[in-house]
Amino acid sequence: MPETATLTLPNGREITLPVFTGSEGERSVDISRLRAETGYITLDDGYMNTGSCKSAITFIDGEKGILRYRGYRVEDLAKHCSFVETAQLLIWGELPLPEQRTHFSDLLTENSALPEDFRRHFAGFPVHAHPMSILSAMINALQTYDLPGLIIDDEEEFERVSAALLSKVRTIAAAAYKSSIGEPIMYPRYDLRYVENFLHMMFSKPHREYVPSAEATAALNLFFLLHADHEQNCSTSTVRMVASGQANLYASAAAGVCALWGRLHGGANQAVMEMLTYMKATGISPKDYLAKVKDRSEGIRLMGFGHRVYRNFDPRAQLLKGACDTLLNSLKINDRRLDIARELEAAALADDYFVERKLYPNVDFYSGIILTALGIPVEMFTVLFAMGRVPGWIANWKEIYDNPSQKIYRPRQVYTGPIEREWINRFQREKGMTDSRGFKVPDELRAPVADDKSVSPETAKG
Repeated sequence: MPETATLTLPNGREITLPVFTGSEGERSVDISRLRAETGYITLDDGYMNTGSCKSAITFIDGEKGILRYRGYRVEDLAKHCSFVETAQLLIWGELPLPEQRTHFSDLLTENSALPEDFRRHFAGFPVHAHPMSILSAMINALQTYDLPGLIIDDEEEFERVSAALLSKVRTIAAAAYKSSIGEPIMYPRYDLRYVENFLHMMFSKPHREYVPSAEATAALNLFFLLHADHEQNCSTSTVRMVASGQANLYASAAAGVCALWGRLHGGANQAVMEMLTYMKATGISPKDYLAKVKDRSEGIRLMGFGHRVYRNFDPRAQLLKGACDTLLNSLKINDRRLDIARELEAAALADDYFVERKLYPNVDFYSGIILTALGIPVEMFTVLFAMGRVPGWIANWKEIYDNPSQKIYRPRQVYTGPIEREWINRFQREKGMTDSRGFKVPDELRAPVADDKSVSPETAKG
């Protein structure tokens, strides 16, 4: 007998709702027939308790600090896999065989360069344009070059398009950075792997080749891998919503970039470095800064600690901390902010106030430090986040595309505006008149009729 739940409505009517249990034991009440059968909808502002879909891609247990891609512990993937292999896992559901890995790597290489006339678009942006604005615009424009049709007809074409998007996103990102600092855009090299090629395009110059260290490459590879997907967050759910309208992969990914751009979503690691920059500029000690955080009177916040999903610890943070320590120990960097970060981390972990509230460093704290140590400017942080998240966006787009019963997303709302009102002409609104029920017309709705030469009071009366 299928398990059900019973909902009692205000009029005493009871309705039976099916209970659906996921593969990890997550329980949900299926309300998909609620409105049709009762006229009621559920209200869940921010979707805090709403499952918007069934997905087989990523599993998170925030209470236990668990993150798995397609069933694999992220700790195991971080130890044994590259970012590209992890991308293949997310998109197609299985770790690639050697020949599949080689074939996809070849596709990434073949599709890494931007069309020559497409490169000229970068000159159309002002120098101060934010790289995320450039990234979203250029992904949208790129579909006119890479997608012969808006419908992807077969798996082979989907693999090519996925590789093209994943590869060219890094080329666009590096080109956006080069354009913003007035340096020549570098071509990708065909003898470098994914991460090395990106760093080459970011930091090489025509007269000087940049060669990243093994520690730098490993840290950035891990950063991308740990950001590859994270369940139904703001940007991923945006990609799914756009895809549900049968928008193509590039348009859906461009929408994901725009959603990720938000400060409350993709900008958290940037906020960490802004905090550390403030501490350096003011000379405030970590102990005194934490005291201001606890005081709460000045609105001082501790950025990069705690997480909305993970209640005990962020598994990604533990992995990035090791890479962060290794990278900083290998580099000779004179940046006081990195020293402050280590001091702040130690002070917070030794303070009962933060320990009791389980406010541990999260992935954004360490990723901000890593990107800074690599020489990535703060305005590029969210761009790199987007690069890492592309495999998850592709996987979620594919899940929508492959579902023959997929419906277009159409959330409901609870309307709280004015009830039906009578129309009042401009002359009456100017006089401050009310409608037949006595509702006063707000001042902001009044129109200055005297400035409108085309309407006289006599005409308005009609």
